[in-house]
Amino acid sequence: MKTPVETTRGETGNGAPPVPYGRAALGGALMGLANLVPGISGGTMLLAAGIYTQFIEAVAAVSRGRLQRPALLLLLVVVGAASVAIGLFAGPIKDVVVEQRWLAYSVFVGLTLGGIPALWKLARPITNGVWVGVAAGLVLMTAVGLAQQSGATAAGLIGDGIPARLIAGAAGAASMILPGISGGYLLLILGQYLPILGAIEATIDALRSMDVAAMVSPVATVIIPVAVGLVLGVALMSNLLRYLLRAHRAITLGLLLGLLCGVVVGVWPFQEGVQPIPGSTLNGRVVTTANIAEFDTEDWPVRPFVPGAGQVAVAAALIALGAAATLAISRIGAD
Repeated sequence: MKTPVETTRGETGNGAPPVPYGRAALGGALMGLANLVPGISGGTMLLAAGIYTQFIEAVAAVSRGRLQRPALLLLLVVVGAASVAIGLFAGPIKDVVVEQRWLAYSVFVGLTLGGIPALWKLARPITNGVWVGVAAGLVLMTAVGLAQQSGATAAGLIGDGIPARLIAGAAGAASMILPGISGGYLLLILGQYLPILGAIEATIDALRSMDVAAMVSPVATVIIPVAVGLVLGVALMSNLLRYLLRAHRAITLGLLLGLLCGVVVGVWPFQEGVQPIPGSTLNGRVVTTANIAEFDTEDWPVRPFVPGAGQVAVAAALIALGAAATLAISRIGAD
């Protein structure tokens, strides 16, 4: 008898039909991009691409020491595609978020809303347990989003060293495993989003110029700790989610759906960076007239603003475009 991942070429388990590795590559690339984008979940992208269940089973099996070839190949394709996407797009996405925040956030909101139908379908039949989970997830994520908009983040709690990077890696793992949980959004709350994107961009630039010395710091202090946290988090979260989906499926999927809906509060489009004023504290440093120029635009605090009619119209169009993109992707995995 075959184990959940001991199947023929292209299969990953539970009697499921073969999974094309091309679809796995697409899902991995989308997951990588999702981890760069606050508001959209890597797990939602895997779900939309139609390989979510196979990915969870493969990760859970490998983390328990079952190193069968189909599972390893599936993970290799997904992780490889995600890594390429992150390497290619980390820099441009960071620049867009910093320079055109409200436009980027409008797209993020649309991408998030477009993922709701796929998770809703997975949660069927809709029972009272699902609704309880939805309510809990919505309240939790809305509270977190409002706290973030008020300027309260967890950055001061976890610091800015290697332990903080390990936690950031675990946050990325959560977004890969849990549909509805945005890794980029969690990193924003933790104060790690732009520093990690900056480290990836610096590493890519160093590779292009073959400057090994410039690569050492971002790789050693950011990328490696984040990767370690990611691996540990994926192993833990995949087995935990596997258990919860089997033992408490309705309330678990309802909670994920509520979290997905609540993420929109945290990526409310109409926000802008504000130059710090002397006397304020930013990244653990007191801002003075002498050092104010040392703080990059990406480090500035963010505050909501009142949009004009034109901005509202553009934001609505971008939200619709983002939602349409996610819905189109979900058509791939409709079966």
